[in-house]
Amino acid sequence: MNRRKKYLLIAFFLLLITWLVVNNSKDTKQFSEIVKISLREAGNKLLLTNRDSTSLILPVIKVGELKYKLSFQSELFINPDSLVSVIKRSFNKSELPKKYRVEVLECKDKEVSYSYEIKENIGGSIIPCKGRILPVNCYTIEVRFIKEKRSFINRIPLFVGVLLVVFLLYEFLFKKKKEESNFNVKEDEFLLIGNFHFYSDQNKLVKKDLEIHLSKKECELLIIFANNPNEIVKREELTKRVWEDNGVIVGRSLDTYVSKLRKKLQSDSTIKLVNIHGVGYKLQLKK
Repeated sequence: MNRRKKYLLIAFFLLLITWLVVNNSKDTKQFSEIVKISLREAGNKLLLTNRDSTSLILPVIKVGELKYKLSFQSELFINPDSLVSVIKRSFNKSELPKKYRVEVLECKDKEVSYSYEIKENIGGSIIPCKGRILPVNCYTIEVRFIKEKRSFINRIPLFVGVLLVVFLLYEFLFKKKKEESNFNVKEDEFLLIGNFHFYSDQNKLVKKDLEIHLSKKECELLIIFANNPNEIVKREELTKRVWEDNGVIVGRSLDTYVSKLRKKLQSDSTIKLVNIHGVGYKLQLKK
């Protein structure tokens, strides 16, 4: 994969993460605002059942993750039947989650005077002591929404982000890159080797009307030799850079490909691909 594509992938990944963070933040803030509005509406209905149309509903406060507190200026009595139906209608109207717990606490000692739990399936809900009215007192009502397990559909953006992270880690950390000096020839340009024009990006040699195609391995070897003219390149270096970096260790493959490459260069007498016995090879160019 070329550098441009890698940078595009990184940019896409960063945009995706930014989008997920921003949207999650927006969703959390919007959810909190809707809950507060719904609880204020429920609080107003409870006061009206007490024939109280003047006292204030105090600010609804978020007291924990997915937990909110509704308070009143004045004392009131609470009918559990009305409490359950009022909160349920208000939450349904606002399309809030259908899984939550409600606790009625006495202001003075924070003791729980009444509590219940609502789930989507009616049989799963727990609503005790219906019909028993709580006497006039100072109460606060706390609602905690029960987290639902996220479905696979909801996890898709996160799943895509994880895949991108794994891919980029593989590209930059675990997949060994060939040294850029091996490929320092720009596209549509060539290296002059003797009388040959060497187009490494096209895997070919051109001399006048003669065009010679190279295999991938031949091309990679010639790039190394062309970058080290008249210098001995050790066998170990050639083997490592052309084969071992791709996860393959070879025996006589190097000699075979050098022999093929030598035959393709033999039409130019100014070029010699010399075997330095027991050491390596040298691309010998006459000046």
